[in-house]
Parts: sequence; C-alpha cells; structure tokens
Amino acid sequence: MTDAILFDVQDDIVIITINRPDKLNSINKDVREGLRAALERFEATPELKVAILTGAGEKAFCAGMDLKEAADSMLGVPARDFIPVVGDSVTLTKPIIAAVNGFAFAGGWLFAQMCDICLASDNAVFGITEAKVGRGMPWAAPLGNMIPPRVMMELLLTGDSLSAQRALEIGFVNKVLPQAELLPEAISMAKKIAGNAPLTVKAAKELVYLSSEMGRSAALRAAYHLFEPVYKSEDALEGPLSFREKRPPKWQGK
Repeated sequence: MTDAILFDVQDDIVIITINRPDKLNSINKDVREGLRAALERFEATPELKVAILTGAGEKAFCAGMDLKEAADSMLGVPARDFIPVVGDSVTLTKPIIAAVNGFAFAGGWLFAQMCDICLASDNAVFGITEAKVGRGMPWAAPLGNMIPPRVMMELLLTGDSLSAQRALEIGFVNKVLPQAELLPEAISMAKKIAGNAPLTVKAAKELVYLSSEMGRSAALRAAYHLFEPVYKSEDALEGPLSFREKRPPKWQGK
C-alpha cells in the first residue's frame, strides 16, 4: 500500500481508506496504484472475507479525478485499466461495501457504484459531473441495471448532484446513517456477511450480477449450475449439523 491508501485488517474484514482528505480524497496516481494493490491483496488473502471502501475525514468519500494532475499530464482517452474498477479492470469474487462519508463525485460515484453494497452518511452528496468538465463516463453503463433510465439520463446530462436521501430513494444506496454511525454499521454488516458460508456468499454475489445481464430463463439455468457445487460442499452439510447441535458453524469453504 501507499500512504494514499490505508489497508486496515480487522479479523476477517479489511477497511480500505482513500487517504487524501486535504484533497477531498481525489484520485491521483498514488490512489490509483494503491487502490489496485489493495483490491488485489484483498482478493488474494483467503482469511479476508469482506472489504469496506471509505474515505478519510468527514467531507469526502472521493471527489473524483485530481483535475490538476489530469491537466498537467494532458490526459486524453484513459486506458481501460487506468482506474481500478471492480467488475471491469479488477476481479473480486468476495463482497465489498462502500461507506460513503461525504462527496462522491465522478470517480467517487464510480467507486460507490462498483461496490456490492452502498451505505451513506446523511451528509453524503453524489454526482456524475463529467458533462460539466468535458470528460466522459463510459463506466456509468451498468447504472442502467441499478436506477431508473430517466433518472440516469438526468444525472448524466445535467451533471447535477443527488442528496444521500435521494440516492436511497432511487435504489443506489442501501442505507443512510448519521456520520458517526456509518463505519460502525458498515463493519457490522461486513461481520454479518463474513460469518456466513463463504461458498454461498460467493455464488450469491455472482448470481446477482449474472441475473442482471441475462433474461429470466437463461439466468435460472445459469443459477442452477452456479449453486450445484455449493449444495455438494462440506459446508452444506455443516450448516444443518451445526444447527442441530446448537453451535456456531465451522465453515471450511469447501
């Protein structure tokens, strides 16, 4: 990791923090490289079950690209892997939760969008502001499966921002909480997920995404294949056995 990205392991979860609060956690080279390394480290560490992505300070989750750096470098068309994006340039088979603690503009919206679950503080503000600075947002394409098309059109064309409450209403955010309760709630949710059977959690995550990309019948056929190894696993026997014996399950992930 770099100083721009913090990697805080707490038992079987990790809190990944964008650490440029004086720059509203904007995305520069150190953030890009550090975040990619953090996500890859999370995926490659079997003991870590769930990640939380948040920003340092109380003002911003991530205010988007560091436009000064972009201007200095004369940034043109970014390479496909310019920014580490889960589900595009980075593969994560384990869950990641966004804890949005302030401004989430442009690339900050992208970081919230790429996570599997999104929690927001009540002072969070979301926006896809590229139209205001002449940049592009090809990464916004998956939004069509997350929010209504008319709302998506308004966001992209106007560049206007949304309050946390409005983001909750359109289904982009799971919960809105007071600032002081945001990270504790994210940790609590992460611990709850981490305590579940890992094979089931992994397959369930994949199920959500494949079902958003397929028709009903194709998704059902794929889902049965997806969960067949889960049913045949040792964990599938351990779950009912631990319930019968009135003890916590001992998941092996196999």
